Amino acid sequence: MGPKNVFYAQSGGPTAVINASAYGVIQQAQQHPDKMGTVFAGRNGIIGALKEELIDTSKESPDDIEQLQYLPGSAFGSCRYKLKNIAKDNTEYLRLIEVFKAHHIGYFFYNGGGDSQDTAYKISQMSQQLNYPLSCIGIPKTIDNDLPFTDNCPGFGSTAKYIATSIAEASMDVAGMAASSTKVFIMEVMGRHAGWIAAAGGLAQNQPDGAPQVILFPEIRFNKDDFIKKVLQSVKHAGFCSIVVSEGVKDQNGNFLSDSGSLDAFGHHQLGGVAPFIQTILKNECDLKCHWAVTDYLQRSARHLASRTDFEQAKALGAAAVDHALRGENNVMLTINRLSSEPYTWNIGTAPLKDVANVEKTMPENFISEDGFGITQACRDYMLPLIQGEAYPPFKNGLPLYPTLKKELAVKKCVNAAFV
Repeated sequence: MGPKNVFYAQSGGPTAVINASAYGVIQQAQQHPDKMGTVFAGRNGIIGALKEELIDTSKESPDDIEQLQYLPGSAFGSCRYKLKNIAKDNTEYLRLIEVFKAHHIGYFFYNGGGDSQDTAYKISQMSQQLNYPLSCIGIPKTIDNDLPFTDNCPGFGSTAKYIATSIAEASMDVAGMAASSTKVFIMEVMGRHAGWIAAAGGLAQNQPDGAPQVILFPEIRFNKDDFIKKVLQSVKHAGFCSIVVSEGVKDQNGNFLSDSGSLDAFGHHQLGGVAPFIQTILKNECDLKCHWAVTDYLQRSARHLASRTDFEQAKALGAAAVDHALRGENNVMLTINRLSSEPYTWNIGTAPLKDVANVEKTMPENFISEDGFGITQACRDYMLPLIQGEAYPPFKNGLPLYPTLKKELAVKKCVNAAFV
């Protein structure tokens, strides 16, 4: 039968550097043709395996694979798909093993966040129950930086760099107009339960009254009176106020300020719209002219402002997934271990998938300032190494030059071709 093939898939929201991990997997697998065969990528994540839609990466040109590392978004398609409870219905898991058997797949690399690691763990359990040899390795990825065991998550460093840059530049704009126009700028960022992305905005503050003067974290319950007092103080002393607010900020009763009332596939509350909520408060109670913006997809797709540290870590984790699998490791997620902050050094370790799944890492108390509206030096010392350096994509005619992959599907071999 020859060497076992690889199934690699991307899951959840993309990052600016997720495809650097894909590149790392493909390039490293090619270095071991006697042990690893074709690298198949799931079309739209794990759904690609259920539908037996496997992208044959060997059909891509070497140049396009080389350029893959600079591509934003999910190059092979991602998904938010929750597999059924394995104890109640194992149909999907049997299907996955059927597809893996048909395509001689012995290595499964799932590139995603907490829910993705849960999926990888469930598949590893089913493969063991069915005595199907499958090495399952989780490759961490999330701009939320909320995975446990790993010092940081690939994708976060680039998002942090974008957020800090964006609030710094927007604040300069507001400062220039504040005397006769807008007094407050509000930037809404992602982060349901963990305020890492919001905290990154604090890196832009270079003096006590500097912007952003206010950061609203999910970890700190929103107190309207304290908030208004802080904003008015900033407007009085600095002439304006810049605010970074996480989408997951909660009121005193623990309810999301911006809960839309709907849930995603994993049962998470759909959030968004906290910036206009904050604007309404300041307009109605303080008569302040405000502008607001939602960074939304921009914060996770800004490949032109990717952190070199983030890029190198994402690529290294993809390659390490191959190395760890070839060493016989299974049921683990790769982690980044910080060895030193100055100079910044790190290496790659592992954590059991069963311990990672569905666990969120929030901001430590000592990373949030005493008044609850800013970051501490400890937080700054943690984050600064993660945003260092630039990793520009190639440019042509003034714009980033990104490849268009063929994404040619492998021939289906299973009888039940229309599973999903």
